[in-house]
Amino acid sequence: MKSLETNLKQADTVKAKMEILKDHLEKEINLAQYTPNYKHISVKADIKMMRICLLAGLSEQEVRTNDFQNIVLTSNSVFPTLFTTFSLTEVFSSLIKLRYHHLNVNWEDNSTKSRVINAEILRGFDLLMKENNLSEWLKTSTNTSVNAGKIPFLNLEIGKYAGEIPAYLDMNSKNITNTQILIAGTTGSGKSNLLAVLMHQMRSISIETDYPVNFLFFDYKGEFSDVANNEWLNDFGIDRSAILNPVEKPLPFTPFKDFTGKTQNEINLYSTELAETLCNIDKATISANMSNRLSTAIINAYNLTNNKPITFAKIIESYTMLQAENKKEEMDSIKSVLDQLQRANLFAEEDTTDLITSSYIIKMDKFPKGGVVAKAVVYFIISKLNTIYENLPKQASDKEKVALRHFTIIDEAHYMLDFPNPPLKELIAVGRNKGMSIILATQNMESYKSKHFDFYANAQYPLIMKQQSINDSVIKDVFGVTGSDLAEIKQAISGLQKGELIIRNNGGIALGMGKRFKKMMVNHQI
Repeated sequence: MKSLETNLKQADTVKAKMEILKDHLEKEINLAQYTPNYKHISVKADIKMMRICLLAGLSEQEVRTNDFQNIVLTSNSVFPTLFTTFSLTEVFSSLIKLRYHHLNVNWEDNSTKSRVINAEILRGFDLLMKENNLSEWLKTSTNTSVNAGKIPFLNLEIGKYAGEIPAYLDMNSKNITNTQILIAGTTGSGKSNLLAVLMHQMRSISIETDYPVNFLFFDYKGEFSDVANNEWLNDFGIDRSAILNPVEKPLPFTPFKDFTGKTQNEINLYSTELAETLCNIDKATISANMSNRLSTAIINAYNLTNNKPITFAKIIESYTMLQAENKKEEMDSIKSVLDQLQRANLFAEEDTTDLITSSYIIKMDKFPKGGVVAKAVVYFIISKLNTIYENLPKQASDKEKVALRHFTIIDEAHYMLDFPNPPLKELIAVGRNKGMSIILATQNMESYKSKHFDFYANAQYPLIMKQQSINDSVIKDVFGVTGSDLAEIKQAISGLQKGELIIRNNGGIALGMGKRFKKMMVNHQI
């Protein structure tokens, strides 16, 4: 059966039924009560439930009919690991052909294939929910995976070196110092495809383990959130519910910290940082008095809420109260920024989601990329991630690997690199200890040469694609070269084609032999 695992859609009833099965399965495998040293086991992936049901359904030998044609499909995709995990694709394909060999089924039609697959999943669900069938299946399913409960090795296959040698990025072994990735590639270089490859690899390796890696992606160009590219979402194990569009609906969390039970000094420090950032993102001429007034207004706003999260409206109210009586109606630079953010209605007033327990794409293409609103969206979300990570324990590890929880992808990152950005700096600095990776992508590698933070020194993997211009000092920073080595790398970058990149040859550098870089062709994903 051609491309069994691609472009398949879920039936409208599957998601709800997988939740029912998940609840029954957890009741079967968990005790009624646990001691303090043990905890309730939770089944984390719907895809596992779907695979169990598919196997159960295909085990039924009853004669199939054309009833599958009545199944209603949704826009939600079936993640390919339903078939590929444990190398079961050929097994599933053979069983499906066996069960439907007497029917005239058009296996080239994705809608037909989707309905057949969903029919078998629903058949398996009905079988497992009858009497004690689920319990009996658990008793006979003794060949558990040897990798159950283990931290997955996130060795991402992103392309090929010369000679068709696979190219990997090691993201979580204890041999590497951090997991930060820098990408530089001009328009048409294949940067979007590279991001998709990284996201697909992270998700496909981890999604069905006890350590799934979720992501948050700032989609500046709107490519990944475009309805026309819905098929891309299947590669990342998500559907359109993962897309957050602040133009249509406020983002489901408050951007401001909750200082309930905290000290006044903590609020004071936060107000100073926030005031400086709100001044910096506008790049307007703002006096020291205006900046100090804004900082005081933020403190006063927290007094109004008894240290609970504030709002832009409360900051404006407090700021206006601090202005001279004859100036209160004036729209100065500070109030202009605050007014833009209040009118944009970007954020909810309370948290209704946790940004790291699911994957999200933030649709950014309706905002001017270098404008106040776009910068504020990224700034406050990064700040929110930091707040979440502050309250998390150190990530799990074993003798060889550390677990990754989450990775953040900022496309068009240069808009966030040209001003002091404490949350971004903090996220990069502390992420390793909490299981966080960050990927920054921009058009030219010179953007990373910031006076505010040494991005190159904190990046495990600078990935350089086609460039419009090549800065000698940046190449020296990245590759540590001069003279003929510098000229060779510049020539290599100049000759890059779409989908090609160069990466540091860390092995060669450590051994003091060979070239300082390697060239690869990125795998095709989108």
